[in-house]
Amino acid sequence: MPTPSAEAIADLAPTGRLRAVINLGNPILANSDAATAEPVGVSVDLARELARELGVQADLLVVKTAGEAVDALATGRVDVGFFAIDPARAATTAYSAAYVQIEGAYLVRNESPLQSNDEVDRAGTRVAVGARSAYDLYLSRELKAATIERAPTSPEVVSYFLARQLDVAAGVKQQLEADARSKPGLRLLPGRFMVINQAMGMAKGKVAGAQALADFVEQAKASGFVARALERHGIAGAAVAPPAAPR
Repeated sequence: MPTPSAEAIADLAPTGRLRAVINLGNPILANSDAATAEPVGVSVDLARELARELGVQADLLVVKTAGEAVDALATGRVDVGFFAIDPARAATTAYSAAYVQIEGAYLVRNESPLQSNDEVDRAGTRVAVGARSAYDLYLSRELKAATIERAPTSPEVVSYFLARQLDVAAGVKQQLEADARSKPGLRLLPGRFMVINQAMGMAKGKVAGAQALADFVEQAKASGFVARALERHGIAGAAVAPPAAPR
């Protein structure tokens, strides 16, 4: 990463500390350590590395949902966060390019007549998603006939789907695979219905900070930092995003 300018540091750490929001709702990116209850994961590693590059300390605000993370940035309680790139958030969020790509998948009961992703969008089909997650935003635009029912958080989607006898659960493929292994009678539909581009983001209007954040993410990918973080935390099924297109 190029040495950040004083203006970039002021944009990214206006309080003299880097305040970053960590969303535990996506286990690919962050979890709570079983022994210490401290947040761990690739997003935690990136936040702390960015703080080190800026020459400041990192303060982590831990939340359980993507919606809470979005609200924390929008209200100025944090300086940066980790978000799925989505046009619904782009009006207020300056994104880096993606650092990780994650697949979104559908889960159904074994006896479901649904056999492919294309069959989900039919009248009468009820789809469970985590409220205000990337899947909620995407499916709210894309599904024309099926209806969406929103679980409080993404990790609760399968329990919500089962308790309410819904037809489909939508979410992170790896999380749904784990749920299918632990709960009998469930299967994933083949393939994926979307690719989620996970990026770092900050409030719009801070040009120097946004450029520094973009540079940091590109360097983190190119240097192998992101790949090593995924490996260190035992994350399978997520891919390091490709380099950003030249501006």
